[in-house]
Amino acid sequence: MSIVPRTGLRLRFLSDPGEFLTVAGDYLGADPVVSTVVTTIAHRLLSQRAEGIPQPDRNWWLVVSDDSGAVVGAGMRSAPYAPYPPFLLPMPDEAAVALAHALHERGEEVLAVNGALPAVDLCAAALAQLGGGEVRVNQHTRLHQLGELTPPPPVPGSLVPATVDDAGLVTEWLAAFVGDADEQAGRPRGASTHEAPDHAEVLHRIHAGRLWLWLDETGEPVHLTGANPPSFGVARLGPVYTPPAHRGRGWASNAVAEVSRRIQAQGTQVCLFTDQANPTSNKIYATLGYRPVVDMANLVIV
Repeated sequence: MSIVPRTGLRLRFLSDPGEFLTVAGDYLGADPVVSTVVTTIAHRLLSQRAEGIPQPDRNWWLVVSDDSGAVVGAGMRSAPYAPYPPFLLPMPDEAAVALAHALHERGEEVLAVNGALPAVDLCAAALAQLGGGEVRVNQHTRLHQLGELTPPPPVPGSLVPATVDDAGLVTEWLAAFVGDADEQAGRPRGASTHEAPDHAEVLHRIHAGRLWLWLDETGEPVHLTGANPPSFGVARLGPVYTPPAHRGRGWASNAVAEVSRRIQAQGTQVCLFTDQANPTSNKIYATLGYRPVVDMANLVIV
């Protein structure tokens, strides 16, 4: 489905992540760090489809083109958790507003919008105006890219890949991750909508070698760091989780540094998101050599 706003921009909705990557690939690859969330999920869902895993009918992929046909923006709606917020990459202001009108005309209920500023602000404001309600900020995030890694002071212990035997612990920690992050940022626990990976997804990530544990000097797991598979030459770290009883001992810094070093050694760029309301994590990553790239936001319409 295509929509042509009066500005001359074209909004094209696609249902196939493979077609989306083909149409928007050059645009996405030109700034692969900023595009990391969209490209990672598109490749993940494309892989799942190849495995016979069905995709929800509500999913869509957006390509924004100018009057010359050049791609100037992109987005998606593929979140597996309610209220299924669209995720927007940078795009012209007119396109963000036109997207809100297009979604309203399509009859889609949109109660949250995530992604790059100012596109999400403009889209959410237009949606609120069209459907009633007001926009509130649930979370301000910042995407960082690692330049030259600065190793932290070493601590006892070592980084090891998570194994199938660790799946129960990892599943438990991932379930606690978002709620703990809310509390660390001063929000009520559960304020951030997110779906924790189930046991099957944890096993999939373990088999893919994308989860690592930091073991202390006694061999006890005290920290978890994950990373997404590379997409367009960029791997995004996350989640990064230390249970409350084990915080403040340098394990997170050392684990993130080692995972980052290994990824960079493979010739892949590394990036990660931080919650701007959590000064502790922002300071840790800055000390390691991560530098801000773009600010994003998770907005809700109430």
